[in-house]
Amino acid sequence: MEIRLRELRERKFLTQDELAERTGMTRANISRLENGLQRPRISTVRKLATALGVEPDDLIVWEVGDHEAKKAAA
Repeated sequence: MEIRLRELRERKFLTQDELAERTGMTRANISRLENGLQRPRISTVRKLATALGVEPDDLIVWEVGDHEAKKAAA
């Protein structure tokens, strides 16, 4: 699972610092998530989605093998 954090953050014209403030996370956490160095928990995805005004599913880039996992989670 990968997330589209940078793309959505930039569409909202937010800096990493601004998003960090909105979520209560650190700028370093935002940076690690954007660079794929850290995988987010579901609670983090929800928090980020709320701060960006999108649905959690809009943040997630599902990979081919993830389709079955997504169906099973529904």
